[in-house]
Amino acid sequence: MRWMTWLKQHSEPVLYALALCLLLLALYKPEIQLRQQVQHYLLIADVSQSMNAEDAVLGQQTVSRLAYSQHLMKQLVHRSPCGTYFSLGIFASDNIAMLQTPLEVCKNLDVISDGIDHLEWRMAWKGNSRLSFAVHAANHVYDALDQPAQMLFFTDGDEAPRVNVTIKQDLSGVQMGPFFTFIGVGGAEKVAIPRYNASNKRVGDWPVSDNNNAGAVGVTYADPSQDEPDPPVAYADYDRMLSQLEEDYLKALAEEFKGHYLKGADQAAFYQTLANQPPTASFVTDYPLRTIYLLLALCLVLATYWPDVRFRRQSLQASV
Repeated sequence: MRWMTWLKQHSEPVLYALALCLLLLALYKPEIQLRQQVQHYLLIADVSQSMNAEDAVLGQQTVSRLAYSQHLMKQLVHRSPCGTYFSLGIFASDNIAMLQTPLEVCKNLDVISDGIDHLEWRMAWKGNSRLSFAVHAANHVYDALDQPAQMLFFTDGDEAPRVNVTIKQDLSGVQMGPFFTFIGVGGAEKVAIPRYNASNKRVGDWPVSDNNNAGAVGVTYADPSQDEPDPPVAYADYDRMLSQLEEDYLKALAEEFKGHYLKGADQAAFYQTLANQPPTASFVTDYPLRTIYLLLALCLVLATYWPDVRFRRQSLQASV
């Protein structure tokens, strides 16, 4: 056929032209949009003051539970592939507040990381910590999301006031269980809870005498008489309020609504367990094609040398 003959005669310029087209596509159309099932994590941080207790080990340094939670969150973000989405929220008292709506990790890595870096106890709007109420609040948040998410709730499980029959919540009607995981943070040994004033300066440890008022989570922060300049602190070792990771309580609480519990650990197995969770959301995402375009262009350029390679091989065979 004529076009076959023409193609053989002009194969080199045709290959270069195709390679040039691919290079132009790599520059001006490096990605296409596709709707696909992706992972969407909603990271919820407990910012009650018990999370300031320093009983988590990061590297060889003892850090607060909140700092350790932040590290785990950032590691999960940085290990997640492009196309993964993250939202961020905080828990205090009996409610949850959203800080960031779904953001794609590769395009918004700095924004997501910055949001995690700025988590602190002063974000809490009032004291006390009631996790069973938080489950109901999380369920409302889940129902309001535009896209389903795997909810990861980083907490030590330390409640104040302690759960009793009068404030215990019925969680049997909560439907988000398969998409909810408590991430336990803290140590098994009881430690003192640092107390800070409104300027975020440590002034001592939380006293037992304040347990009935604010427990391990602080006071109403709008009340300067409590936070400034020097809120009450423990006056002796026996007066210090102590806290630990309430692992058994978190497991029991999760079981009530068919949720999950996972001990937070800066280990590959922890991150892999989270990564293995099934995709939850369907987003229109940008699928990168630049690398594919460039590889194909390189192959086409290399293909222009094939006639010379074949000719030399035939010449060698003829001379033998």
